[in-house]
Amino acid sequence: MDFLCELVQGLVALAAAALIVVFIIAHVTAGMVNLVRHEKEKYFLTATGEKELFPSLHDPHSRELSVVIPAYNEELRMPVMLDEAMEYLENRQRQHPSFTYEVIVVDDGSKDKTTEVALQYMRKYGADKLRVLTLVKNRGKGGAVRMGTLSSRGKVILMADADGATKFADIEKVEASLHNLDPKPENMAISCGSRAHLEKESVAQRSLFRTFLMYGFHFLVWFFCVRGIADTQCGFKLFTREAALKTFSSLHVERWAFDVELLYIAQCFQIPIAEVAVNWTEIEGSKLVPFWSWLQMGRDLIFIRLRYITGAWKLESPRKTN
Repeated sequence: MDFLCELVQGLVALAAAALIVVFIIAHVTAGMVNLVRHEKEKYFLTATGEKELFPSLHDPHSRELSVVIPAYNEELRMPVMLDEAMEYLENRQRQHPSFTYEVIVVDDGSKDKTTEVALQYMRKYGADKLRVLTLVKNRGKGGAVRMGTLSSRGKVILMADADGATKFADIEKVEASLHNLDPKPENMAISCGSRAHLEKESVAQRSLFRTFLMYGFHFLVWFFCVRGIADTQCGFKLFTREAALKTFSSLHVERWAFDVELLYIAQCFQIPIAEVAVNWTEIEGSKLVPFWSWLQMGRDLIFIRLRYITGAWKLESPRKTN
């Protein structure tokens, strides 16, 4: 009996020590919000080859909509998405001449011809409608989305994946959902596209192991960070300009789990969040490596919560980029 008590006490002490070590590691390895730009990232090219300075999210809006597209090695998949998006946006502008928009393609340090492909569309539509922000080095999807968002002019800002997995016309669904939130008086609101309605079908098509990873990730999201959002990872989210400034100014995670921290920050600030089902199709060529990417995201989820608890990370006041 004494041996059993000593064993339990030893295990409890070991668990406590492990928890302390995790807290220390989370605190010591916590990176700060990185809003610093390389000099080359401050400018975009016009159709005549001239360089112009990107605007700031701190400036008043001058377009109805900004679409931010993070792209890493997307020379093959991106044209299909851009064709669909530009056709929709151009038709909408023809039908409603007062509607104005811009598309910002953020090349996240690609090794292929992503920038060159995006610049072809810029020359076709003009730099007032499509701009290319090329990052000097790879920051991760979250870092790319943030840099594009901080360079945008829209009253509302849509982040959309370069693979075109979500039907672009479904922007009308997330817009309606955003409007229904009634974001006044501070004009803070976020509307998230969701694939949760497709979960049963995806489970049937996935292996048992991938299904286990998916549900494990959902549990970690719910337990550590975000509650009330069924699909935090869909790359189709619409922000009011004010909500984008508030949330992206505090974002630390720049890779796959950035969506979770973004929504965690929004819930901390009590920003209204809506979720609406969108049409989504899995596109070949995903950069997500099932096991290692889920493992990295799981680690990030735990560290997100621990770093805010320990004070290593704090919710930031919006400030301009350098």
